[in-house]
Amino acid sequence: MTGTRPTSRRPVASAAPAASVLSRRELNRATLARQLLLDRVELEPAAAVARLLAPQAQEPRPPAAGLWSRLSGFGLEDYRAALDARELVRATFARATLHLMTAKDYLEFRPGIAPVLSAAFAGVAGRLGGEPVDLERLLPAARTVLAAGPLRFDEIRERLRPRFPEVNVRALGYAVRMHLPLVMVPTEDRWGFPPTAAFTLAESWLAAAEPGFAAAADGAGPEPGESTAPLVRRYLAAYGPASVADMRAWTGLGPRDLRPAFERLRGELLTFRDEQGKELFDLPDAPRPGPDVTAPARFLPDFDSLLLAHADRERIVATEHRPQLTTKNLRVPAVFCWDGFAAGRWAASRRGKKATLTMSPFGPMPRGALRALTAEGEHLLAFMEPDAASTAVVVADD
Repeated sequence: MTGTRPTSRRPVASAAPAASVLSRRELNRATLARQLLLDRVELEPAAAVARLLAPQAQEPRPPAAGLWSRLSGFGLEDYRAALDARELVRATFARATLHLMTAKDYLEFRPGIAPVLSAAFAGVAGRLGGEPVDLERLLPAARTVLAAGPLRFDEIRERLRPRFPEVNVRALGYAVRMHLPLVMVPTEDRWGFPPTAAFTLAESWLAAAEPGFAAAADGAGPEPGESTAPLVRRYLAAYGPASVADMRAWTGLGPRDLRPAFERLRGELLTFRDEQGKELFDLPDAPRPGPDVTAPARFLPDFDSLLLAHADRERIVATEHRPQLTTKNLRVPAVFCWDGFAAGRWAASRRGKKATLTMSPFGPMPRGALRALTAEGEHLLAFMEPDAASTAVVVADD
């Protein structure tokens, strides 16, 4: 009798469920909700900055103007009090640029950004010429110089030059800026800092507010890489849903630093796809409003992090408008938003006692948009120029 050979039946693996697709409007509304741009909220400045995760602060005024657009009843006196109390610091952080951060976040996350800062220095030093910088000699010397008190960077360079005459003087200053934890010292200036502010060692500045900060600022905090997973969570809370490439664009960290952190967190994150099929990650309990949620007229200041936090910026700026936000001197201009998306540029000017806010739309505006934007712009001008005898919000001629 010839029998049939039994077949081996392997269990068929079920396909992983397809990730939900988020439209551009859904990504827009989710990011606006986290950036406090759907509704103004009542928060103290330090709490708001923690929610926003390190707003960019290339210049003194934009961070304050950005908080005004997001907070109910925001006043400069509270903002400056947070700076003076050392709850907030302005320091070099992501992409080797200046950011506004809570002291706690600066101490926790700066070590993880250290590779970005070192790489930025290496790139600049190679172009400046002169003898290579000996960091093992330079950094202790710079600490000694700064221990005497806050200094502007031109002063730091001049005090280091006699000890390192063979090194390009600008390379000296940039090496110090990138490798030592330094914070800017606030002043009585209206926006908290003068155009050229003094720097001081983070450990001495923050220890005066909280003794436990001293050791962390002096390098006893997390090792580089240890803070990457917590930073991923905070980034998603502030800017998600987002891809690894999005976070790379915001931090400057490479995929070797970020991909493992995302993979370690995958089990506790939700995953989506954008309309192009790119994988996006998010926190399960983060807000994701529907696409029809109303987004009010808002003005974002120069260098606002919302415009810089993603590799794919379509969720805020349409591709056809991107060229109008690129300047020769690498500025990121102020924009106004209508229906949640960047709809044009704006700039404020002062002539005598009259302050003017000029809007330059990217194209024709919907009915009623200019009326709402004008009302919002008038309130913004009153905040920025409180002593102006008159104010005007105008649309630039084509």
